[in-house]
Amino acid sequence: MTKRKNKISLLTLVLFSFTANAQEEASDSIGTNMLDEIVVEAPKVIRKPDMDVYYPSKSAVDNSKNGIQLLNNLMIPSMFVNDALGSVTAAGQSVQVRINGRQATIDQVRALLPETIKRVEWIENPSLIYNGANYVLNVIVANPTLGGSLMLRAMPSLNANFGNYNGNIKLNNGRSQWEIGLRYNPMYNVKIHRDYYELFNYPDGKSITRTEKPTGGHLDDSTGGANVSYNYVKPDTTIFVAEFNFHHVFPSAQEYNGLLSVSDRPETIRLKDATGTEGSTPSLSLYLQQNFNRNQTLVVDFKASYYSGRSWSEYIETPYEENLPGETMNDIYTNIKDRNQLYSVEADYIKKWGNGRFSTGVSYTANRNRSQYENLDDMIFHQRQDKVYFFAEYFHRFGNWTATAGMGVQYTDFLFKETNQGNNSWSPRPQASLTYSLSQNHNFRLNFTSWQSAPSLAETNIVPQQIDGLQWRVGNQNLKTSSSYMLTFIYGFNLARVTGTFGIRAYTSPNAITPLLYWDNDKLITTYENSTGGLQNLSFFLAPRVEIIKDGLMLSAYIQYRMEHMRGTGYDLRHNAWSGQGMVALQHWGFVLSAQYRYAQRDLWGEKISWGEDFNIIELSYNWKKWQFAVGCIMPFGKYDRGSKSLSKWYKNEQHTRMDMRMPYLQISYNLQWGHQKRGVQKLINSDSSVDKSTTGGR
Repeated sequence: MTKRKNKISLLTLVLFSFTANAQEEASDSIGTNMLDEIVVEAPKVIRKPDMDVYYPSKSAVDNSKNGIQLLNNLMIPSMFVNDALGSVTAAGQSVQVRINGRQATIDQVRALLPETIKRVEWIENPSLIYNGANYVLNVIVANPTLGGSLMLRAMPSLNANFGNYNGNIKLNNGRSQWEIGLRYNPMYNVKIHRDYYELFNYPDGKSITRTEKPTGGHLDDSTGGANVSYNYVKPDTTIFVAEFNFHHVFPSAQEYNGLLSVSDRPETIRLKDATGTEGSTPSLSLYLQQNFNRNQTLVVDFKASYYSGRSWSEYIETPYEENLPGETMNDIYTNIKDRNQLYSVEADYIKKWGNGRFSTGVSYTANRNRSQYENLDDMIFHQRQDKVYFFAEYFHRFGNWTATAGMGVQYTDFLFKETNQGNNSWSPRPQASLTYSLSQNHNFRLNFTSWQSAPSLAETNIVPQQIDGLQWRVGNQNLKTSSSYMLTFIYGFNLARVTGTFGIRAYTSPNAITPLLYWDNDKLITTYENSTGGLQNLSFFLAPRVEIIKDGLMLSAYIQYRMEHMRGTGYDLRHNAWSGQGMVALQHWGFVLSAQYRYAQRDLWGEKISWGEDFNIIELSYNWKKWQFAVGCIMPFGKYDRGSKSLSKWYKNEQHTRMDMRMPYLQISYNLQWGHQKRGVQKLINSDSSVDKSTTGGR
């Protein structure tokens, strides 16, 4: 399956204390049920027909000072949480994170008090209401009725300009809660280099090889922001949420320097290849949920965001002469200034019966993009993109079986104003699932889902961009929205000290939007196409969680083997690969020693295999009253590796990005809280909120 930056906090044992039934909704209360001094322990995971439910144990809460740390402590096997770099992934794919059903950012989850998290819902096969999400992680939270909380966190690296700093305050009064949060994530002048090799094959049989010997480089990638929110909760009747968020990307750059050897030239070439971006995105979100009698609910969600920023790239080649700069051979500069807007609204209706649930809804998303090309005499281009999505879905439970069936339809329309070129399409989105629960400890799920991927601004922009001395990129305005389909079988099991899942997943995207390479005289052009044949893959995965020593040692892992087949204009490729991750935690006397390792998934897309970060981390933490102290190291073992490999008949390329990521760090967290608990906001839907951006060229 293919749909388009990671520190690990402490990992502890998870021992759940509650009673529940897999076929019923979980209780809002958490903790240990006691009757006549007898403690009754329920299974570690409650497996429902449409999700797995994790309840935090007292141990997990006590060893956490924010929401992200608690997610790590739950050790959900197929999920990878990276607190340092701010990401949550599963099986190499993105995870849609929500708080009380409302889509949220990593920073918002980090700002949660562990004591207020009642349960975590893990959804591996999201329904149509989630509008094409790969995975959904929904954190259910209770808010105090009086008082408030203060959370502070600092995580500086000891040998690099890198860290994470967060502050959050919440004030409660009856049904209302106000929240203010600040965040700053510095990363600047971090040393970086790459290993790079490429081969150009011309149509006439001529070939050129270019080998890059790294001489240095650096990475700047600092971000910051603030958020203010208000929510009103009248239990069982009305929920209202208003939030303003501001996100800023400080001037960032990724620069590589090297010496380039070219097979048809005797001299060595000095090379500089850099890309960068900066900009700000203010956004506003409004949400209303109204419950009516007879188990009926109407929910409306609105978002508006505005992106103002720029992206740039610079590629310079000069002859190498000792102590002399030489004469410039190639000097390519691109600078795109964006002023892009997004507006989105969604309305859903939900009706529940004793054993059934009907959901239907409609959403509308409008992107209005304005791009100014400084390197092309400040030429301005406008793109308009509109999406409308309808869906209806029915869920029913009968005995040990449950079934869900639904249909969604998406209409996509985009247009470039200056050329009056564009495209539109209707795409169906069927979905169905069937679950059989043999018992609380064993269940089986069969799920079929589909989704659509609209062409991005970069893929459709027809303004030519030069990448280096030979390569150019240009978009294709004739692209159509692509469709993807996936069939998944999952077996979930709870044994004495082992819980987990085993699954098989089959995926196809017959008209996937992929890069297409071709020669135009002496220029190698990269454009985009709806590939003929597209991508198909079959994957097998196992995700166990093992309690090796009760209340002392826990292991969690995810292992996957995937076979892929990709077809497009002029190519037919196959690729098989292993991937996985593992987490282990040892706890004793208030100390937690944890470690995590990930071997990233290798993805075939178009004529390229690419992979994210191979990553490992180790940390020792200690909790004392309202404080937590930790010391750790990012990448203590091995080499940081992120890269790609091109398989085109016209262009062979392999690059490995290397970074000085062996970073020891300290972490100090402080939590102060007061007030009484009540049931919190549970937002059920979330409209689209991703404003589009331009991207510049880059090798």
